Amino acid sequence: GLVKKEVKADVNVSTTQMIKRRSFRSTIPVGPILDEEMRGYFGDIPQGDIKTQSLGSGFIISKDGYIITNNHVVEKAEDIKVTLFDETEYTAKIIGKDPKTDIALIKIDAGRELPTVRLGDSDKLEVGDWVVAVGNPQGLSHTVTAGIVSAKGRVLGAGPYDDFIQTDASINFGNSGGPLFNTEGEVVGINTAMLSSAQGIGFAIPINMAKEILPFLKEKGEVTRGWLGVSVQRVTPEIAQNFKLPEKIGALVNDISKGSPAEKGGIKQGDVIIEFDGKKIKDIHELPRLVANTTIGKEVIVKVLREGKDIELKVTIAKLKEPEKLAEEVLDKLGLKIQTLTPEIANFLGMRDLGGVIVTQIEEGGTASRADIRRGDIIVEINRRYPIKNVEDFKRVLQGIKEGENVVFLIRRAEGYLYIALKYGQ
Repeated sequence: GLVKKEVKADVNVSTTQMIKRRSFRSTIPVGPILDEEMRGYFGDIPQGDIKTQSLGSGFIISKDGYIITNNHVVEKAEDIKVTLFDETEYTAKIIGKDPKTDIALIKIDAGRELPTVRLGDSDKLEVGDWVVAVGNPQGLSHTVTAGIVSAKGRVLGAGPYDDFIQTDASINFGNSGGPLFNTEGEVVGINTAMLSSAQGIGFAIPINMAKEILPFLKEKGEVTRGWLGVSVQRVTPEIAQNFKLPEKIGALVNDISKGSPAEKGGIKQGDVIIEFDGKKIKDIHELPRLVANTTIGKEVIVKVLREGKDIELKVTIAKLKEPEKLAEEVLDKLGLKIQTLTPEIANFLGMRDLGGVIVTQIEEGGTASRADIRRGDIIVEINRRYPIKNVEDFKRVLQGIKEGENVVFLIRRAEGYLYIALKYGQ
């Protein structure tokens, strides 16, 4: 009964987008033995625009045609088609999208009342509960798979607010954006990801996360989030002992943004945040979500442990800035693409893994190309004072770069090092 009734609100989402290809040159020999994963990093990219199509899923949440799906399903789409249970097809428009949680709200105008799902409470899910995933894997419409909740609160590194439900209900390509039901027939998750290296491991976004941001998506088209302005790390048993913590809880502040609410409120480097706005912080991943959902301009009490003592601080939450967009623009102007140098990539290329970011593509005639930065170069430092260990470090440093400013990269090439200076944007 559950499947027969609720599956009617599941939809097939197909998109079309035009990808603009730019000319890049290779300085790393690419041979036939290169496997597909490495070809994704270093394979040659042809010129010319190409049209691509992709399939996903979604589910109707209102009789007038509002549909929830994944942001990655529709983000860059020029044309979105939605096919309903009765095989009727409609063109959809994007109402709002949120890359940070990978949730999007789209709408169709069917001219009739549509079947809808009921949204449940994902916080009530327990490990071992039975769940049902519905979607359109590989274009096979309205496929139903069942399984149990294997774990909750999974962090995959997909975004700053990761909080995935892990399930062994089969989730495959094309399931993205589809509903995950509990045994009451309520949607408790949005099927989002799978582990390509393992079978029987799928991940869904908790529906409560979607419910929090739906009003923003519907009214503004995007989500406005709170900002505290701290960088935090996990409290390990060793850190807990050295910082005189009674137990392994909280989030250790390792950096504070200048002019941020945290700095103005008196939070200091080395503080361990154990409570935010009356809610205890047991794990570092809880803090970003709590801050993000706080109303802009609200004064909250942040409780920290400092040198073994509890201290309460008043902090006024500000609006989150969007550094990612700025960083992407800088990368685009530099004319290069980068990837964190992982042990796997280092091993494949026969080099030592000493950290940094590897240049994977160079735009022909771009700023980086003219400065003789080459594909395969490892960038380990910027402006002689910012060490670079990963893509996040690189982007964080790029945020402050202005048009016409000189940038100095320390690059590891082969087994040697060299400095390369260039003028940003010229």
